Amino acid sequence: MRAEIIAVGTELLLGQVVNTNATFLSEKLADMGIEVYFHTVVGDNPQRLEELLQLADTRSDLIILGGGLGPTDDDLTKNVLADHVGVPLVQNQAGLEALNAFFAQRQSVMTPNNLRQIETLKDGIPLPNRTGLAIGCLYKGEKNNYILLPGPPSELKPMFLEQARPLLEKEFPTTEKLTSRVLRFFGIGESKLVTDLAEMIEHQSNPTIAPYAKPNEVTLRITAKTEDEISANALLDQTEAEILAKVGEFFYGYGEENSLVEVVVDLLKDRGLSITAAESLTAGEFQATLGTIPGVSEVFPGGFVTYSETTKASFLGIDPALLEHVGVVSEECAKEMAEAALRLADTDFAVSFTGVAGPDELEGKPKGTVYIALAQKDGETLVSENHFSRDRSYVRHSSVMKGLDMVRRAILNKN
Repeated sequence: MRAEIIAVGTELLLGQVVNTNATFLSEKLADMGIEVYFHTVVGDNPQRLEELLQLADTRSDLIILGGGLGPTDDDLTKNVLADHVGVPLVQNQAGLEALNAFFAQRQSVMTPNNLRQIETLKDGIPLPNRTGLAIGCLYKGEKNNYILLPGPPSELKPMFLEQARPLLEKEFPTTEKLTSRVLRFFGIGESKLVTDLAEMIEHQSNPTIAPYAKPNEVTLRITAKTEDEISANALLDQTEAEILAKVGEFFYGYGEENSLVEVVVDLLKDRGLSITAAESLTAGEFQATLGTIPGVSEVFPGGFVTYSETTKASFLGIDPALLEHVGVVSEECAKEMAEAALRLADTDFAVSFTGVAGPDELEGKPKGTVYIALAQKDGETLVSENHFSRDRSYVRHSSVMKGLDMVRRAILNKN
């Protein structure tokens, strides 16, 4: 079944409201094996909505409309759809009772326009609204099927999950389901990743492979269409193995909501290891990133922010003569910072950051020049020279991500 999602509301076109409903609906429909082919946003204009419905009828089996079910004059979605399919609107008795009870509880007078919220298409299946007043509807036409949902996410989500989804599963059963797996990569750009996987992507059928570029990392979503989860996982496992054989060096974890810092903190916890940091150009951003993970205090006792030469000397005990000789933007400075932090905090790892975030050069080094060192209690100190691009904020974020990846690789290499 091909599905299409139409979001109705001028506020969406003006950018006053973000259309999170489309993302939610697409995800839930995919879980049911219903593929969404089109997302569209249209303003509160009956003519343009009618034109869009005519187009949707030619390309989709299921058309879901969200928004425009309220009591005001610009809430015209039900009226336009009723005219489109040629049926009248009728009052829903259960909705009317809920509406009367709502105003009685508030001890206020109901204005007549509120009755618009409890109208539904004749011969349609009403969808009660547990968190609001506007009634939704599933209407089965001769060729196309339509679902009306309220616009506010607090009303749309429970209505879809509790009312619309069970009806769809009953009225339009499907034997095929979509199962997805998200792989996360750091240290390789989207263009390089796609190039290395070009043959697989070119000949993909089932599963499909979709790359997504994110700040300083790339994700791959592989999706299988099967009748059962066991078959899906077998297909996903095979495709994943082929992908990792080509670019596994850069793979760090799974999941849409996962992150590199979560993986690193989990590894530290699992191995019973600890970490500290000494930061210059990142000004504590690495440690703040660690702090976003609950329970990080198990592995992170604290660290140092040494922005100036003075604090590098007084906080970490680095010889001022060394800094005068090699400069703060240097491999030697990064190494001394990491080793001093390791010694002072008595941890298993210490990461240091020093360099030029920009916008101007420093000590003759261009912006984006960053040295990151990783000192290890039971190993050598590693130093990475990097040349990041873009603005100051991006250089700092890139540095933090690189530092996290250095820690991740070092932990794995210990085993």
